Amino acid sequence: MALPIIPLAALVLLFSLALYKYFIHAIYLSPLSRIPSAHWSSSLSALWIQNKRRQQKETLAVHDAHVRLGPIVRIAPNDISVNSVDGGIRTVYAGGYEKGDWYYNAFNNYGIMPMFSMPDHGTHSKRKRMLSNVYAKSTLQNSEAMNTITEKLLNEDLVPRLREVSKKGEPVEFYNVFCAAAMDFVAAYVFGLKNASHFLQEPTMGAKFFRDYKARAAYTFWPQDMPRFTAFMSKLGLGHCLVPLWVNQANQDIEAWLIAMCDKAEQTLQHAELEGKKGQVEDYPTVYAHLRNSLLKETQTKSSTSPPASQAVDSNRLAVASEMLDHTLAGFDTSSIALTFLTYELSLPQHAHWQRKLQAELAPLNGSRDAKSLDALPILHAILMETLRLHASIPGNQPRITPANATLGADRHTVTGLPPNVRVQAQAWSLHRNPDVFPDPEAWNPARWLERSERSELEGNENGSTPEQLREMQRWFWAFGSGGRMCVGSNLAMLDMKAIIAGIWGSFGTVLVDGRGMVHNGGYVAEPVGWEGKFCLVRLEEL
Repeated sequence: MALPIIPLAALVLLFSLALYKYFIHAIYLSPLSRIPSAHWSSSLSALWIQNKRRQQKETLAVHDAHVRLGPIVRIAPNDISVNSVDGGIRTVYAGGYEKGDWYYNAFNNYGIMPMFSMPDHGTHSKRKRMLSNVYAKSTLQNSEAMNTITEKLLNEDLVPRLREVSKKGEPVEFYNVFCAAAMDFVAAYVFGLKNASHFLQEPTMGAKFFRDYKARAAYTFWPQDMPRFTAFMSKLGLGHCLVPLWVNQANQDIEAWLIAMCDKAEQTLQHAELEGKKGQVEDYPTVYAHLRNSLLKETQTKSSTSPPASQAVDSNRLAVASEMLDHTLAGFDTSSIALTFLTYELSLPQHAHWQRKLQAELAPLNGSRDAKSLDALPILHAILMETLRLHASIPGNQPRITPANATLGADRHTVTGLPPNVRVQAQAWSLHRNPDVFPDPEAWNPARWLERSERSELEGNENGSTPEQLREMQRWFWAFGSGGRMCVGSNLAMLDMKAIIAGIWGSFGTVLVDGRGMVHNGGYVAEPVGWEGKFCLVRLEEL
């Protein structure tokens, strides 16, 4: 029996439209068709890149595509990656391209967006203005609270703990040490020392927290990149097939742990207001107080009835907690990863001379951890910068959304007339491996961050850089992002990492015992993969 003409015509029309939209237009007519495809299927489907994201291998896969195909590649039908400054990160991240839903899906605490996941520029800028002053370099360097926190955490917690282990001759797993030290530093500045974590004093508790926190990373793909499918599975009662129930419990435990520190910080503030004095300077919750007071002022300004301060504080409780959770976790995670890779590199036999240089540079300080003094040390700065280049803690993509008629790429790689809502991303891993800017990019070479005029600091075949080369490297350096949304806590991160480095190598030498686990996992966050439960096992030698 012949099919009715009208249904058959409708079927042919639908097939033709689908053929045009998903094949002919996608491959030949779309403005994105002029961009080389990372995979043969990239112009037709997102399956290739989504599978890499699920496997936490996207960073390496996209980098390989850039090496093969150039500074702009198509990784999905509506998804491109750029690897350049001009026509790349300067256009996208300094040009006000907005964020998409990915950040909200993955970074959403207590049901409230922190600054990091706010999608529009205006809301983000407003929140950043409330916080940027407490993270300014001048504020941190002149902060009596930060100086006292640094001295106490290093001299009373970190160095004594390491000295005790070194006397026993036991190797140290530095990944755990740095997780604890970085968390205690960040939490002390955010909430006040007495209200913060004390994982250096309680290493067993810290190890459990970090294990539970980091184990969740394997399951972020589903809610972040497949939110509709994840929601559908949850409605069917099958959400646990994608994200195990223990992950949700771990998230709840972390939120409960964090809000307890917020409540302690609030009690400290209320006590100070009643007593008319702040108490010990290191116990003042600097970041918490700044945001809490800014939101309190905003709430009272907006309200025609001017609610009591206690009521306004309560109404902002979760908004403050969401922001503080984001700052605290991001601050410890990134710093601990960078410090662990730095220890690995510095403890290798072939890099022993850099360890000696660092110790010689630190010796005149006589144990001082003054922020301004540490910031003036070129060897310390070069070692940290090179580690952040080669082992950026967040090497993965930072997606944004194109406006209408966007232009990306530079010179012969320029692509014009891009439609709105195309996902565009860059990644520090690839930016930091441009051989034209960073010769021999896979080598850990702190000398590249020293000026050639500092010849006394260099040895053998080591070559420093000219001022022009240093400026170009700074343009491509992206460990903290760029533009209005670059990491608000970058100055705090540099300060606490330099202090921890000075505390350790001002007191000890380090020799690598087992570094087989110090391999990047290839994902958004540069977690070392580990080896039989070990990461960076080091023997300490007291100076």
